[in-house]
Amino acid sequence: MEKIVDYYFTPTSPWTYLGHARFGEIARRHGAAIRVKPVDYGRIFPISGGLPLAKRAPQRQSYRLFELERWRKHLGVPLTIHPKFFPAPAEHAARLILAAPVAVQFQLAGAVLRGIWAEEKDIADAATLGAIADSCGLDGARLVSAAQTPETAALYDSLTAEAIELQVFGAPTYRYRDEPFWGQDRLEFLDRALAA
Repeated sequence: MEKIVDYYFTPTSPWTYLGHARFGEIARRHGAAIRVKPVDYGRIFPISGGLPLAKRAPQRQSYRLFELERWRKHLGVPLTIHPKFFPAPAEHAARLILAAPVAVQFQLAGAVLRGIWAEEKDIADAATLGAIADSCGLDGARLVSAAQTPETAALYDSLTAEAIELQVFGAPTYRYRDEPFWGQDRLEFLDRALAA
């Protein structure tokens, strides 16, 4: 049976960024395909009890910073705790990823995540997104244009509706054979599931 993991995330999530490369390596090791599914957590949070960062209690916001620092050191991943362009609207970047050929969506998602969390790029800016796509060997200008089409918007909406239906509530969520794994700190469990 083919191994397929559905990957629900937002390109503005530091936790998605911290797990992205490891997830890709785990999937490659097990011969698993990844279906890249950026979704709108602005629609998911109100239904699932989640809150955007700015609306979380101060103690939760404070603890998040300790956790980011711990994971950054633990993984040895470059990460700016307070990037210049965060928070940023995620929709344009998410739609850029969806407009790309399926074979390169995972690579492009990684470049976008790295752009905000390691390189302090403004992923709400069309020219910046085009340059990120160019760096992946894609036609950035064409992709930025394709991201604005009604078809790409409809795909983003339908994936968000799918995530809501499947009770996805946080980013990243990896879903394998109807079992959800929420958070990059659950990748060890996904690894075991793929090995079984």
